[in-house]
Amino acid sequence: MQHLVQKEDIGHAAFGPKGRTLIAAAIYLELFAVAVEFLILEGDTLNMLFPNTNLTIGHLKVKGKVGFIIIPALIVLPSTWLRNLGLLAYLSIEGIVTSIILLGCVLWVGAIGGVGFHERDKLLDLGGLPVTASIFMFCYGGHAVFPTLCTSMKNRTQFPKVLATCFITSTVIYGSMATIGYLMFGEFLKDQITLNLPLRNVNIKIAISIIIINLLTKFALILSPISSTIEAKFIPPNNRLLSIFVRTLLMISTVVVALAFSYFGYLMAFIGAILSVTVALLLPCVCYLKINEVAWAFEFEFMAVIGILVSGILIGIAGTYISIKHIIAHL
Repeated sequence: MQHLVQKEDIGHAAFGPKGRTLIAAAIYLELFAVAVEFLILEGDTLNMLFPNTNLTIGHLKVKGKVGFIIIPALIVLPSTWLRNLGLLAYLSIEGIVTSIILLGCVLWVGAIGGVGFHERDKLLDLGGLPVTASIFMFCYGGHAVFPTLCTSMKNRTQFPKVLATCFITSTVIYGSMATIGYLMFGEFLKDQITLNLPLRNVNIKIAISIIIINLLTKFALILSPISSTIEAKFIPPNNRLLSIFVRTLLMISTVVVALAFSYFGYLMAFIGAILSVTVALLLPCVCYLKINEVAWAFEFEFMAVIGILVSGILIGIAGTYISIKHIIAHL
């Protein structure tokens, strides 16, 4: 099993070439969708920071949010041309720091900025559970890039520690932000918590700026596995210009999709339900049972895997239906 270094390798070991293709397609679709979400988030936050802003390029007039999706894409475009992700290591660290700072800014607004933590309308809303679970899956779906990060590390023996640190840190930040956001705004909490915060506060503008910087540092990491796979299959190793051309086309395609479907919350739920669930729950469990047939003999282990599969199927079906329903309603 030591030769299985990519998720695609696991699919190949379980189901042959078709398994490799299926897992690769699911992973790359998920990563592409995450990149689209990043651009939508950039557009929303910049549009909030600079409302009613229109850009003029020659004789072309571009409305605020459209321009605020295109401009960040142009800024991060050169970073997507990099093949060695190790060059982005310092920026990735900055992304972690800015996430913690953002949490601190939101907490400060609630505690000192006059918003407070007084909203306690509902402790449990079963009707929103499918969408919540789908968004939860989206938040943890970024692990699809971990194999690429592992191969870019100088000391790969430290990779398990990297995984543990990532998941623990993410869980603390996600859980804290969700709890604080609900206590501050309750049922009035929007897709992005920054859209609820008062812009008159300087700290809020700092928080929004932090989000923008944070997303810029992650974009190249998200698209790199897709572009690297395309290059490995269709582009000669030494053809740098063609590599840049392909990566630029990939970037343009994310911009086009972001402009067409700029519904952050329910698009996130859709990605989580149909893609993140598939990549993170369904395919790994199915492949595990196929490769490790001994697991069928251990009742607890087998039932645990089946439980994960059933949960994933339920989340996928319910979350996909509800998110598509809301996306269509907003078209």
